[in-house]
Amino acid sequence: MTREQLKERVRRLPMQPGVYMHKDKTGKVIYVGKAKLLRNRVSNYFQPPERLNAKTRQLVSHIDDFDIIVTDSEFEALVLENSMIKKYKPKYNILLKDDKGYPYVRLDTTLPYPDFKIVSKPAHDGARYFGPYMGRGAARRAIDTIGEALHLKSCARSFPRDIGKDRPCLNLHLGRCCAPCTGKVSPEEYHALIEQAISLFEGDAKKLERELTEKMNEAAEELQFERAAVLRDRLRAIQKLGTRQHVVAGAFAELDVIAFVQGQTRACVCVLHYSGGTLQDKEYTFFHVTESDPAEVLSSFIKQYYAQRNAVAKTVLLSHEIEEQDAVGEYLSSIAECKVELAVPQRGERRVLTRLAEKNAFEEIERREKQSERRHKSLELLQNVTGMAALPLRLEAYDISNFAGQDTVGSMIVFVEGQPKKSDYRKFKIACAANGQDDYASMREMLTRRVQRYVDGDEKFAPLPNAFMIDGGLGHVHVCKEVLDSFGLSVPCFGMVKDDRHRTRALVAPDGREFGISATPALFALVGRMQEEVHRFAIEYNRKLGGKKVRGSTLDKIPGVGDKRRTDLLKHFGSIENIRQASEQELARILPRNAAQSVYEFFHQDS
Repeated sequence: MTREQLKERVRRLPMQPGVYMHKDKTGKVIYVGKAKLLRNRVSNYFQPPERLNAKTRQLVSHIDDFDIIVTDSEFEALVLENSMIKKYKPKYNILLKDDKGYPYVRLDTTLPYPDFKIVSKPAHDGARYFGPYMGRGAARRAIDTIGEALHLKSCARSFPRDIGKDRPCLNLHLGRCCAPCTGKVSPEEYHALIEQAISLFEGDAKKLERELTEKMNEAAEELQFERAAVLRDRLRAIQKLGTRQHVVAGAFAELDVIAFVQGQTRACVCVLHYSGGTLQDKEYTFFHVTESDPAEVLSSFIKQYYAQRNAVAKTVLLSHEIEEQDAVGEYLSSIAECKVELAVPQRGERRVLTRLAEKNAFEEIERREKQSERRHKSLELLQNVTGMAALPLRLEAYDISNFAGQDTVGSMIVFVEGQPKKSDYRKFKIACAANGQDDYASMREMLTRRVQRYVDGDEKFAPLPNAFMIDGGLGHVHVCKEVLDSFGLSVPCFGMVKDDRHRTRALVAPDGREFGISATPALFALVGRMQEEVHRFAIEYNRKLGGKKVRGSTLDKIPGVGDKRRTDLLKHFGSIENIRQASEQELARILPRNAAQSVYEFFHQDS
């Protein structure tokens, strides 16, 4: 559709609230937005290019069509926009990863001896839920810390079913558990401890301290000194807990502070979580955007962020105004099921908090950009050493792995700007290896399949890298060059050559030239990391396909080689054949000398 046709469609749009979806030539949704008045909002995209920022100009250059959905109110449009972004994951929208877990702690108080469990989200099942937490680790620390303070059980036994079945565990003797397994703790007594734990999860430690102090004094007045001592120890544990409350923090509670900061190459949103007037936790989310409107980024972030977690603090402070602030506030209130205050403080203590969030975001951006700069310099070194024409922003490494000549697999890993990009990793089950072990044939098959998928237009194998990095020597590199030539492709390829200590010492080109890297620490670290990663990925896949079949095979016949040593050998050398070819000195770097001697003699007893 031409620009004039698009403008004509815009003129016929209604002056009503709704959602618009921009599409590219393939019909794919590339941007979703909401509007108070559709005609006015959509027409903004078709202004003269000089009035648009860089990101919007790029978006407009790909718009071929658009659809709209009219709603009854701006609030409905906001809710619909969020669901459409989640559905289509448009390229030009601010997108949050939705795979990060924000779990809850669940407690079923109907059980005689309740347990705290970690769950992904709350359910309407009558149980108590606390959270969400910043991750399963934070939730587990909360359970462990409170359980230790109150001497709650931490085992998997179910009571009263398992009372008396086994002897008490070590936690009883260490004074860490009240030991309901002995039958000496009634359900009523255990529930009293659980109620105290609930008070801690809800952040009411002061109230619990007062109650325990009163009970301790009463026990002392009644000359129940043993009970008073137990209550005193519990009180001390809870008071100690209060001095390190960040351990049990993580639940969204009273106040969130959200700030946006734009760096040179990326933007950052920092979220500070406060509870009881103290900072409990912080999170960072990064976006690779420039010339971004803080109002747009913050608005998109807030809606997706709280929708994912299904929980909102009572007050949310922002570093910048957002366009639809009233509608977003209404949306957050609908999630929280209570009134949520959404504010942009200009002065006072609240403004101090937003400035602190901005400072944290800025410092995190600076740290990340320094790391990025170091990685970029490593890539420049690689380019200079090898003479590549282009900076190798995308590198792919390949390795072959097998166990005793069986279950041969290939692995492909990807580094983008010096960092692993695991979503682009690929693995191959090698078919030609069924006729016998042949590393060159296996490498040829893997690379042919990889390049063919690219030539066929498979997006999962696009783009090609700036260089192919092959785990092997000159022979393996020749194979790679032959495959690329057969497709008429001109892409640099290098072998990662190891020394006698199995460390990468050099890169070798197809014409036999070697480029030493051991004297350049940054380059040595980059190439070594890639080689370790591709090797790890190959071994991991091999084991999934049945690498554990090595049990009962060759290595089991060697005296002094058990499960651990067998695993260490295969992890280091990658295959039985590599172990066979290793010298006794190489084996001794992995095994004790007597075991290394046994392995070496086993493989060379006939020579």
